[in-house]
Amino acid sequence: MPSIRRSLVTFVIAVGAWAGQKPAPAPAKAAPAPVEKPTLVGSETCQACHEDIYTAFQKSRHQSVETDKKRGWAGNGCESCHGPASKHIETASADDIRNPLKLTAGAADKGCLTCHLNQPTHSGRLQGGHARSQVACTSCHSVHKPEPEALRAKKTATINTQCASCHQGVWAQFARPHSHQLKQGAMSCTDCHNPHGNQLAKQVRTFASNEPGCLGCHTNTRGPFTFEHAPMRQTGCATCHEVHGSANPRMLTRHEVRFVCLECHANVGSLTSTAPVNSGAGVVPPSFHDLRSTRFQNCTLCHQKIHGSHADRNYLR
Repeated sequence: MPSIRRSLVTFVIAVGAWAGQKPAPAPAKAAPAPVEKPTLVGSETCQACHEDIYTAFQKSRHQSVETDKKRGWAGNGCESCHGPASKHIETASADDIRNPLKLTAGAADKGCLTCHLNQPTHSGRLQGGHARSQVACTSCHSVHKPEPEALRAKKTATINTQCASCHQGVWAQFARPHSHQLKQGAMSCTDCHNPHGNQLAKQVRTFASNEPGCLGCHTNTRGPFTFEHAPMRQTGCATCHEVHGSANPRMLTRHEVRFVCLECHANVGSLTSTAPVNSGAGVVPPSFHDLRSTRFQNCTLCHQKIHGSHADRNYLR
């Protein structure tokens, strides 16, 4: 028994001594090596591998960046968009260079706006439909592509083709019998729409009586008039006209003029206990304008100045 007790005591003492030992300190981790930031290498270095892109870039409008000392990109035009390329030069990996075509729309636009910020054409960018739909600048613009004289001469057709690639439903409307002459190359989508955005619906360059989109060409309908037709001031040309194309003459929203007019004037002159007879465009007799008679079915035969008049409040002349 004494031997068993001595063995037990010895075991307890050994366990206590082992528990009291401090664990060996862990080896210190080596400090991470500092990450070197990429540096600028110059556009001529990029030329060694990207000769075709470099040559095309020299003929584009963006080539002016190469001499832009104000922003600090002189001699580094490629890196103004793609970022410092020293690491890319070492690894030749596409992951080590910025490619605007692979960035999100917001990130790509941020790069473009470092130079194009605060220009009048981009003042409504954030309110425009393209920005809200995540359409980046690079979706429509090619930075490297040159613009030779042959392309510049066909710029209208080029713009229309670019817009039609997304807006196919709208482009189909120009195939109707009466339409604006876009497919003939007489005008482009940007004559009426601001692709960079504004605060108006559908990014149009037009609103009510201030309609440079429509009135820039249709100057005979431009006011101000002494007697102004209310839609010209309040809702604009699209009240009566299909702006892209229509199956109806003069691109009207209805196949007959009278039906366009009656959308607003159907109840004018209807007989009441206080309304005089023959007072307006009521659709049943004894109103003066009995629309069952063909003589009254073409409103513009008498009301010729429907956009506005300086002489007659009924737009007769």
